[in-house]
Amino acid sequence: MTGSERTWRIALRAVFAVAALLTVMCVALLLAAIRNDRAISTNLGTAYATVEQVSFDRAIIRYETPDGIAHSPANGVLYPEGLTAGDLVWIEYDVTDPELARVAGRGATLTLLPLGTTILFTWLVAGPAIWWIRRNVSAAATPAAKAAKTEAARPA
Repeated sequence: MTGSERTWRIALRAVFAVAALLTVMCVALLLAAIRNDRAISTNLGTAYATVEQVSFDRAIIRYETPDGIAHSPANGVLYPEGLTAGDLVWIEYDVTDPELARVAGRGATLTLLPLGTTILFTWLVAGPAIWWIRRNVSAAATPAAKAAKTEAARPA
């Protein structure tokens, strides 16, 4: 195996590994969302919450449980699309873990589109890259194979 062929094989494995890792991460995120929804649905509590702050990755809310304790989940609310600071929203939370809350009526199905498109575009890029790299592995291997055949065919 030549150095060029080895380099192409490493590149092939790297592209495949990155695409596979992104796919596994997306599936894990979906499973985590389903698990969180199940936990909330199993121990369902509802309340009105005030949206305190919205950033690109989360929305911080504050709400009160029936026992009078105010909660503000550190990781924000699940499925915060479309919320703005100052909004009053109906939320559902896990009564055994008030840090786990979601906007009422929203669930893990909302994660299907972003995660699905992430997987799709990952493989739309990785697929042709893998094909192109495999072609280059074959091209790098061909001269080495011809040289080996020529060397073996020479009389001693």
